[in-house]
Parts: sequence; structure tokens; C-alpha cells
Amino acid sequence: MNRTKMNKKVMDCCDENGIEKNELYGAYKIFFGTMASEPRLKILNLLREKKMNVSEIVKKTKMKQTFVSHNLARLNKCGFVQIENGGKFRYYRLNDKTIRPLLDLIDNHMAGNCVHILRGKNGK
Repeated sequence: MNRTKMNKKVMDCCDENGIEKNELYGAYKIFFGTMASEPRLKILNLLREKKMNVSEIVKKTKMKQTFVSHNLARLNKCGFVQIENGGKFRYYRLNDKTIRPLLDLIDNHMAGNCVHILRGKNGK
């Protein structure tokens, strides 16, 4: 098979990141499901400030340690956070390459398009 036909075949089955078209909506569901959780959003916004260990996150959020650990595992599995070992603690930090810019973009969008809803104003 020549290169052009092979590239077309890949494009017919996958997006530019290699995600098969039949997997795309499942991947969306996982991504947005990870982000749509209020506890995970709180953790992500804390990690925008600085890297933290589980105990620090528990103290700031007042969530139970097992609940924080469970949510950090999901955030790590989906690449939202990264882990650094520091002595006897594991520190979690926001993925600066993709998630930090994405959260900044979402903040800008919400400021102009969503906050008015919370404030009870009609229209934009």
C-alpha cells in the first residue's frame, strides 16, 4: 500500500492524535467526567497555586484522606496531575503542559460567557 493510501486509511479510522473514531466519544466522556467532579476541580484549582502532598490537600479541602487519594489517582491516571517524590512524601502538581493552559482558557471563557448566569443576569 502506498503512503498516500496508508495515510488516508489512518485518517479514516483515527484523528491526528491516533484516537480511533469509535473511541473518541468514550475518551471525551472520561476526560470531561474527570473534570466535571467538584472535588477534583477543587483539587486542580489548589494545585494551580503550588504542588502539594495529600495531607496538605486534605487540610485545605477538609475532605477525607481516602477521598482525596482516590480523586488524585483519577487525576493522575488521566494526566491532569503529575507526581513528584520528595523525601517521605509524594507531591502532586498540575500538568503544566496541557491542563494549566486549558484551565486558564476555561476561566477566560467562563468570565465572559457563564458567570452572568450565576449572577442571575439574563443574556450575555
